[in-house]
Formats: sequence, structure tokens, C-alpha cells
Amino acid sequence: MRDTSIINYPANEGTARGYLAQPDGDGPWGAIIVIQEWWGLDKHIMSLAERLAAAGFLALAPDLYHGEVATEPDEARKLAMGLDMPHAVVEMVAAANYLCGRSDVHAIGATGFCMGGSLALALAAATPRVGPVASFYGGRQLPDEQLRQIPGPVLALYGAEDHGIPAEAREHLDRVLTEQNVPHEVIVYPGAGHAFMNDTRAQGYDATAATDGWQQMIRFFKQYLEA
Repeated sequence: MRDTSIINYPANEGTARGYLAQPDGDGPWGAIIVIQEWWGLDKHIMSLAERLAAAGFLALAPDLYHGEVATEPDEARKLAMGLDMPHAVVEMVAAANYLCGRSDVHAIGATGFCMGGSLALALAAATPRVGPVASFYGGRQLPDEQLRQIPGPVLALYGAEDHGIPAEAREHLDRVLTEQNVPHEVIVYPGAGHAFMNDTRAQGYDATAATDGWQQMIRFFKQYLEA
């Protein structure tokens, strides 16, 4: 990984803010938009962007809360409920447009976690500039008409013990993508709960699922984003 920085890019007739992590070398690279959990653009999300950069991808994590970061669930819930979802999608599309305008980027994917897992799918439905999506435990089920706009491919990862996301929701995503002939894979980790990737929060973290989930995501993006 070469360096990291907070950047501003054009969005909504103004600017948006994000955390950019660059790989070593000069590119061109596959770029990945990294979409936050309900906590905000915190150290966990920034560390994931850094790990993706170390794996050879340019990573950009948009700051959808515009500088606010929650540390307690009640605070996070309030921020998530106050998020204007259509506006957030516009900001994520602006991130894709920014990456598309860089000469060192040749393809764009997205990943997201918790709230961001659903938003990553919404982003792919909103712009053809985003191709592969790795969605981690996205709990908000998108309308079918929105899911049908996703070109794919999609990698969706869940914990079997995530009681906030019923099996029916996972099966629904699988069914709609199958009906649309979208290349996709759904992985469910036995014994893992929600937010199993978040190693900053011991309550949900599952080392076995997190290790394999990371490896699956890197395999997926190397398959679909590398030149």
C-alpha cells in the first residue's frame, strides 16, 4: 500500500468526502468502493480499505455521515435512521464517477458491510459504472425492481446466526438474481452472527468466518476486476 488520505470529490452540486487508500505502483488498478456500517466511516472501515489497497486495489470509502461516527448502538441507530438513502446513493454514484475519471482505474466494484451491504447492491443498481459487488450481511431488502437492475456479478455473505436477516431474505436475493441470470454466489457461515468481519467489536467478530470471507472477497474481485 502506497498511501492513504481524506479526499473530496464532486457530488450533489457540491463535494463529498471519503477515505482513499492507494496500492503500490502506478496502476491501472481495479477500484473498490467500500461502504460503511451504521457506525460511520470509522477505523474498521478505513482498515478494510487499507487491506484492499495492500491486496492491489484502489479503495475509496465514502463518508456518508459527513464526519459523524457513532460508538454506541443507540447513536448508530439514530444516524442510520437519519440517513437520506436516495441522497446516499447519489453520493456513492459520485464516488464511482470520480473513480471512473481517474486514468489509473480500469474497472470499479463495490463492497459494503451491514447497512453498507445493502447500499452496495443499491449502488450497483444505480450506475453501470459499478460491476462486481461483495455484500456482507446487508439486512435491508431492496425492492425487486431495484434488484433487477443489478448487472452483477454478486457475492453475498451472511452469518447463519444473524437473527436480523432471516433465511428468507437470503433466499429471496438468490431467487431474484437467478431469475435475472446474474452471476452470483451466496455464502452462509455456520455459527457466525451479524458483523462477523468487524474485529473491533468482540461481540460479533468471528475469526473463522472473517478469514474466509476476506479470502472469498479477494478471490471474487481478482476474478472480476483485474485486467
